[in-house]
Amino acid sequence: MKTAPAIPAVTVTADRPVPAVNVVAERPTNRIDRQVYDVKSDISSTNGTASDALNNVPSVNVDPDGTVTLRGSSNVQILVDGKPSAMMQGDNRGASLNAMAADDIESVEVINNPGAQFGNEAGGGPILNLVMRRNRKAGGFATVNANAGTAGRYNSAASGNYNQGAWGFQGGLNVRHDGRNSTGELDRETLDPVSGAMLHSTQQSRATGLNDSVGANGTVNYNLNATDTLAASLNYNGRGNDQRSLDRYTNDDAAGTTIGDYTRSTRREGDSKNYAWGARYDHKGALPGETLKIDLRVSATNNTSDSDYANTYLVGAGVGNRGNSIAAQHSANSNHIVDFTGDYERPLGGGTAKLGYKIATNKSDVDTVYNDLDLVTLAPTRNAQRSNAYDMEENVAALYGSYQIKLNERWGALVGLRTEYTDLDIHQLTGNVEAKNSYVNFMPSAFATYKVSDESNLRFSYAHRLRRPNANDLNPYVIYRDEFNVFSGNPKLKPTQTDSVEVGYETKLAGLETNLRGYYRRDKDAIVDYRYFIADNVLLTTRQNGQGSNAGGLEFTVNGKVAPWLTINTSGNLARSTQRSQDTNGVFTTRTANSLSGRARLNIAFNQATQVQLALQMMGKQLSGQGYRSPNRTLNVSLRHVLTPELTLVANVTDVFNSNKMETVVDSVTLQETSTRKFDGRVFYVGLSYRFGGATSKASQEGEGMRFRGRGEGGPPGGGPGGPPGGGGPEG
Repeated sequence: MKTAPAIPAVTVTADRPVPAVNVVAERPTNRIDRQVYDVKSDISSTNGTASDALNNVPSVNVDPDGTVTLRGSSNVQILVDGKPSAMMQGDNRGASLNAMAADDIESVEVINNPGAQFGNEAGGGPILNLVMRRNRKAGGFATVNANAGTAGRYNSAASGNYNQGAWGFQGGLNVRHDGRNSTGELDRETLDPVSGAMLHSTQQSRATGLNDSVGANGTVNYNLNATDTLAASLNYNGRGNDQRSLDRYTNDDAAGTTIGDYTRSTRREGDSKNYAWGARYDHKGALPGETLKIDLRVSATNNTSDSDYANTYLVGAGVGNRGNSIAAQHSANSNHIVDFTGDYERPLGGGTAKLGYKIATNKSDVDTVYNDLDLVTLAPTRNAQRSNAYDMEENVAALYGSYQIKLNERWGALVGLRTEYTDLDIHQLTGNVEAKNSYVNFMPSAFATYKVSDESNLRFSYAHRLRRPNANDLNPYVIYRDEFNVFSGNPKLKPTQTDSVEVGYETKLAGLETNLRGYYRRDKDAIVDYRYFIADNVLLTTRQNGQGSNAGGLEFTVNGKVAPWLTINTSGNLARSTQRSQDTNGVFTTRTANSLSGRARLNIAFNQATQVQLALQMMGKQLSGQGYRSPNRTLNVSLRHVLTPELTLVANVTDVFNSNKMETVVDSVTLQETSTRKFDGRVFYVGLSYRFGGATSKASQEGEGMRFRGRGEGGPPGGGPGGPPGGGGPEG
């Protein structure tokens, strides 16, 4: 990552182009508890998604389904401006990331060991905080871009702000028509308990569907006086959920003879609507650095879909000696979050003390109605085994305190403690099952920095975190997926307790910013997948608390200019992970994986107006319950050409070699399975971006990709040079 640039001795006004200057970069100055990555200057940000932006952050990987991992772990929280959002939780998160415009994001904060100010919503693991764009400079500007892609894809966005006197306004609108078609293959060998032979079955699938999405956001700020500010925000995102798919299933007997062969066609139509609104009050106290922030956030997501199924048997009569069949399913699920927080910060005893509270409610509802249809009359008959109604309510009350101090010219420290009370109510309406649980957790954290020299820092961190299971993890009802696969949650799941430590060293080598971090993470009661057969060739996937897992490794980043025309941004993660879980016979096994993941981004400046970026991403092997996910790699290429100070041409190709695929392997005594999904990864986009008003800067030509931003250690939390105020808002 490139560092935040030092301010040169050049005066810049908002109404004339910025003169060409040589910017001298300072060393990275991370905040004491996080790394901050500037993603808005990435070449592909004008036509990319939030998934694309996250895929450019070191050790973060987002697959085409929107599954996010950090350092190989999927236990990742995603916050928006330091707050939880319904659209970033559960199964809704992947689609939301693929619909959100990257151009709306200012920076991404990576918090591997979250401190006391952060809660444990949507998993208590490391945090990726999306800091949305905002501008409080006087005057106004707007940016409009439009992009066209292959296979009829397109997207367009407009954003701007206006600030005058006590008032400030900011907003944006975006539309997108995009998606990824996919093909899949599954090869399964299962142990026949009667004959002792391995029974073979296969599944081949093809899914298509590009969907429309629209997003809008707006924020208004009003300065009551020199010390008090009010702010309100509103966000909306709607998208289609349509898809067409065709699956073929075969299964053999112990002699290898095919006894079942049928196809299943699916037509799904649906919509997802997400909204969020918030209100905030900021007060500056009489003491330097004394602040009070009161924040209310409400967010919700509502998903509906209607699916039609048709089974056509080529061999055999299907389960229960049924012939060809048709069915229809209606699904509706929602998630609603109310989050009310307060944060008070003031100088105390030579340092900075911070106290805060959180009161939050998270409600989830699922309702699925499955009807078998008569082949002639189409009369529906409700299938009780495949219909499901379920709701969950989680209430959390939390208090935290932290203290940050600069001990001397070399040492800085931050310690904190968070206490959370959780009350959980589960209602399985279909099965008339109710469950309740409540518990109190204490979560300490500690951070320290040591200034080795003017160009080198050592950093230390420790955090204890909690991952609560989500609604799908807890729902005990057996959910039908297809004739061979069903899913059920586990209401007896316990939260995962995680302890993690990290040691980092930052310095400059040959003029390049270099970071090396060693880390170790240990999970108790880790939530993992558990599979077993409930009928002939029908596999149930559920969740269970594993006996524990741990992971450790070395992470590095090397960034900077190696030549006047070439800038590199590289990162890597060499990890070793161990996971202990049950196989389908109930026997505990220990699996170990060594993996190397990394990114290499090269920005080549042919001249002051034209840049090309090459981005290679490599994901290493990841453990997953009773198996693992195989490594994969992709190459993306982007071009940016400044036509005029206001108008820019951007083009990019994702997955140049069309190599992106997801391969999952399960290898146990009773089950051997390889599942592969391949996506239409190679997509070409070209578009224009036009800026109205403000500084029509040639400085935009100076951005060579993602920049590294933050603040120095030892001082009170806040934005670094050029960074967002407060690092993304209140964090209670």
